[in-house]
Amino acid sequence: MNPTAAGATSINYPPGFRARRGLNWGFLGLLYTSFYMCRYNLSIANGSISKEFGFTKGEFGLIITTALLAYAFGQIINGLLTDRIGGKRAMIIGASGTIVMNILFGAASFAGVLHPELSDAAHPNGQWMAHFNLFHTEIFFRLLMLFVAIRGIDGYMQAYGAPGMIKINTAWFSRLERGRFAGIFGFMINLGRFGIFNLGPALLAGFTFLGMWQVHPLHWRWLFWIPSAMCAIVAIGMALTVKETPEAAGFHDTHAAEPAPTAAEANLRFGQVLLKIVSNPTIWIVALAYACTGAVRQAVDQWFPRYMQDMYQMDLKSASFQWLGFLIPFVASAGSLSSGYISDVLFKGHRAPVAAGLYFLETTIILLAAQFHSANAAVVFLVLISLTANSTHSILGTAAAMDIGGRKMAGFASGVIDSFQYFGGSLAGIALGRLLDNSLGNYFYFMAPFGVIGGLLMIFAWGKMTPKATTKPTPSPLPVATAK
Repeated sequence: MNPTAAGATSINYPPGFRARRGLNWGFLGLLYTSFYMCRYNLSIANGSISKEFGFTKGEFGLIITTALLAYAFGQIINGLLTDRIGGKRAMIIGASGTIVMNILFGAASFAGVLHPELSDAAHPNGQWMAHFNLFHTEIFFRLLMLFVAIRGIDGYMQAYGAPGMIKINTAWFSRLERGRFAGIFGFMINLGRFGIFNLGPALLAGFTFLGMWQVHPLHWRWLFWIPSAMCAIVAIGMALTVKETPEAAGFHDTHAAEPAPTAAEANLRFGQVLLKIVSNPTIWIVALAYACTGAVRQAVDQWFPRYMQDMYQMDLKSASFQWLGFLIPFVASAGSLSSGYISDVLFKGHRAPVAAGLYFLETTIILLAAQFHSANAAVVFLVLISLTANSTHSILGTAAAMDIGGRKMAGFASGVIDSFQYFGGSLAGIALGRLLDNSLGNYFYFMAPFGVIGGLLMIFAWGKMTPKATTKPTPSPLPVATAK
């Protein structure tokens, strides 16, 4: 875990290295993009599913919370597994799992067809629960639990993605490039969000394909089937092209300040890896701050379509929502890229000061958002909150994890840190859902405390996350040939 010298500005890579790394990263990034399309389809389908089966916001929040908690525990477990099986295998396992679970989630909608009395359409006055007898209530509960179980398994399977990708890219990127890598990572994530925020409403409302074929409005189940097909295509391309390490692609001695792990290091026992990570106090400070990022980020991502629908009667196919669906991932990408470059270039690999400023800025924006009550104001503030939340998401969960874990333990380090994002984010499921059942005015006030806590934690971590300069190791002498 020896970092690159803080004052270093560039690395001389061998010819062809950057191009091969770009190909590697391109397929990894596209696969993770498709993971996000298979994840945020739920937020677009939120209103349609709740309307069809009569779920309250709190009940639907149970689906969200279960998926996020499963993802959180999966990050810890799968981070350890990834350090053993390799990032490429981990990503293939995760892709296979999310493809199957998304297909099953869409297929589970047919349970409502078998029991049409579950739909609120069967009771136009909206008082459908009053008409339920015990049998119908049991059917309702089983259907809700079916959605919860499928999405929970999907959450666990998707948790192979981030440790797998970070494990691979830690081997391909030096320390002073990791902030920028984190920014590109954030861009690929937001590309997936942008894709589903535009594809999802189009599938629900109908559209014209290439100006020639009219696609009529589709059932919400297609929001799960089409992204899973896209994920399958990209996963095949990734499996055929990606190399786990530069050495596997024929490039050696590309990390002068962070060499490849020795045979002994590569075969550290589970207990040794666990002790080395959990005994590092910096990891826990970053993880707790990241939980604050997750609570705000998931509050926006999981609920903003439903919030705009219920609070301002905004149609998902309207120009206003399309603009919002474009701006949220766009500014999130800009924030990820700029925060990564700023921490690399202006702060020489220091993550804490950048993150602290972002957390306090986020709190100010959230408190201002709670004071304005118009659709246009909500659009502006949701975009700005997404900017700040995704900036801390990239530099803490990605760059900081790579810095702390190094090539030997990046999978587990990222798993531990990223899990806390989703432990925090799980509060944006059932807890926020119940608050919204009471009043939609609770939306922004729910987010505000997390920005303050995150900022304070980053101030405390300021010195602990400072990269220490190291001297460049002298090259090893050439081996002397010996007789056999």
